[in-house]
Amino acid sequence: MRIGELSRRTGVNAHQLRYYETQGLLAPERRPNGYREYAADSVLVVAQIRRLLAAGLSTQDIAYILPCATGPDAVVEPCAELIDMLRARLGGLDEHIDTLTRTRETLNDFIAATERHLQDA
Repeated sequence: MRIGELSRRTGVNAHQLRYYETQGLLAPERRPNGYREYAADSVLVVAQIRRLLAAGLSTQDIAYILPCATGPDAVVEPCAELIDMLRARLGGLDEHIDTLTRTRETLNDFIAATERHLQDA
């Protein structure tokens, strides 16, 4: 199928599909006229890419994971180094959550102190 058809089937615009190609996430064949020709399973691949992007993974991470992902539910086949990469990513997310939690607590403390100061004035 051509890029317009893949775009219609996935809801992802052609510009994004070309970007996925430059990132090594999609590898369409090229027709003699230069048009991209996507395989039928490209619809599932794009769905997997979108799910992984929504999970906060980078295209570099996805390029690493994608060869291990199979099926419509993004079932991941065992790849020895994949678990370590995903755990490291999860650890980074946990650190980010901790930072955001501390920031939120600091802002709440600042708001409370400011409100007390305004009431005392």
